[in-house]
Amino acid sequence: MAKRQDLGTALTGSLLVGDGAMATYLYQLGIPVGIPVEELSLTRPQWIEKVHRRYLQAGAKILEANTYGANRERLARYGLEGKVTRINRESVAIARRVAGDTAYVVGAVGSINAGRVPNWSRSEYRDLYEEQVTALLYAGVDGLILETFLDLEELILALETARTLTEKPILCQITMMEVGRTRDGYTLTDAFEQLKKHGADGVGLNCRQGPLEIQRALEKTVVPQGLILSAYPNAGRLGMTDEGFQYASTPDYFKDRAMALREQGVHLIGGCCGTTPDHIQAMSEALEGLSPMPRINPDLVEEKMERPRLEVRTQPTLVEKVRNETTVIVEFDSPKDLDIHDYLYGCEQLNKSGVDAITLADNSMATTRMSNMALASIMKQRTESEPLVHITCRDRNLIGQQSHLMGLHALGIHQILVITGDPTRIGDLPGASSIYDVNSFDLIRMVKQLNEGISFSGKPLKQKAQFVVGAAFNPNVSRMEAAVGRLKKKVEAGADYIMTQPVYDVESIQNVYQATKEIPVPIFIGIMPLTSYRNALFLHHELPGVKIPDRVIKQLEGMNASQARVLGVEMAKELLDEAMKYFKGIYLITPFHYWKMTAELTRYIRSRQKQKTPVAFEQK
Repeated sequence: MAKRQDLGTALTGSLLVGDGAMATYLYQLGIPVGIPVEELSLTRPQWIEKVHRRYLQAGAKILEANTYGANRERLARYGLEGKVTRINRESVAIARRVAGDTAYVVGAVGSINAGRVPNWSRSEYRDLYEEQVTALLYAGVDGLILETFLDLEELILALETARTLTEKPILCQITMMEVGRTRDGYTLTDAFEQLKKHGADGVGLNCRQGPLEIQRALEKTVVPQGLILSAYPNAGRLGMTDEGFQYASTPDYFKDRAMALREQGVHLIGGCCGTTPDHIQAMSEALEGLSPMPRINPDLVEEKMERPRLEVRTQPTLVEKVRNETTVIVEFDSPKDLDIHDYLYGCEQLNKSGVDAITLADNSMATTRMSNMALASIMKQRTESEPLVHITCRDRNLIGQQSHLMGLHALGIHQILVITGDPTRIGDLPGASSIYDVNSFDLIRMVKQLNEGISFSGKPLKQKAQFVVGAAFNPNVSRMEAAVGRLKKKVEAGADYIMTQPVYDVESIQNVYQATKEIPVPIFIGIMPLTSYRNALFLHHELPGVKIPDRVIKQLEGMNASQARVLGVEMAKELLDEAMKYFKGIYLITPFHYWKMTAELTRYIRSRQKQKTPVAFEQK
């Protein structure tokens, strides 16, 4: 190019071919998976240069610098947070050496959230984007591509940040979880309109979907006039073959689909994951000498999403009950065996004693137990007991979590407790993996999202869930103030009620009340009867923050098992006398499957309730 046009002019008037994948192509060339690709611009610049040169030779007129993940947050995972500027600068320099006057160089800026749970800080992300974009502009890029954004709101933040720093062209590319919609629920028509308002020069789609799915999405989308349209599809879907993980789409297929994308008015066509120089060459040959076609938007009838149905609930929830009367939850963990006869009999007796709900832990202490979902359903059908199911973040990834919740909804089980879960290393299968895709705060938010009729991925659902979500609180800590601060965040995330770990003395009950009296949701105070002298010793000396009165430990010493359980129940009754002065929610934990103990305590609560024992405050 003797005196080439600026990038904006070239994109407006020409049909250009972009490059293809960087990371997946490097993996095909033998670079080990797991190495941060952006760091290779410093440690193996010749590899990055080789990839750029192959794409240039294949016909690419726009090269993306190797900077997709070169932001401080992502680089910090590899101890590279201090090299943000250097990596971006050197990546641009490599691409510029290859491009010469033959191609344009754009800075690639990827989503920081990158598919994780959409829970991010605007101020923090703005600083991260500003740092990376400043480095790219200083290095001399011709423009920017903000790509692979699942959430429109994050993309707008990145665009706003970049636009304050430059007048150079900025292209914004969305990645779809569902065809035609962003993860945070916007149609592409709405998203593209918003991006134009915030200063985008171009809009488009990249990653996850192949060329046909991107074509389908564009056919149903209104693109605002004056915007450059781009498409960087994957080489189809990633799948397992005899030779390992592979992408399905061939270069010949991409040649055909490039023509179809041109018919949609796309001005810039490149490739994303799985594409190679062969894919780019095939498209370049197909499009050589052709001009862009005008964009013809579809005549859309206003898309009216069916409102998610909300089934009418026939029974009051625990939260509704506890506002008016003393409400008792009893934890009765599912068995470690396949035999459920004795367990169901215990549930039946607990129900007869006056329990409002039986709560089932989710493999407590990371020890394998029967599925609490299956057992809760059987329990509900055979004993008419109301189940409350615990859900940990430990055992299921996000796919499994949503599937599990959808199953609970289908079974009519709506009352749940979300907890982090003990790590697998302390359980009976210490070699098992702990998942922890999300923490308890995130999972609470996502459950409440299902209640709005929106899936974890942002897809609208035909029906709203009705989950009543509980959260856990451990008062047996040295710094109560910090624990209450964490509890408040769970309530802000959407927790409808709180269940506490067990307390063992009157002073602790009073402390919990004072610490939580401003919390705007019901508190179920935890009480678990002692069963033996050794049980008391363990709790007092080996569990942090748990205090058993010396007089009780001394009383238990020398008692046989039967005598100790009788005393344990009497002690729990004393605690209940105090607890019922402050709390309408009582959470009884059954020790070692001794359901007779918690049944007796439930009957005691009901007898006290008939005496109309005054409560010290109006229950939240």
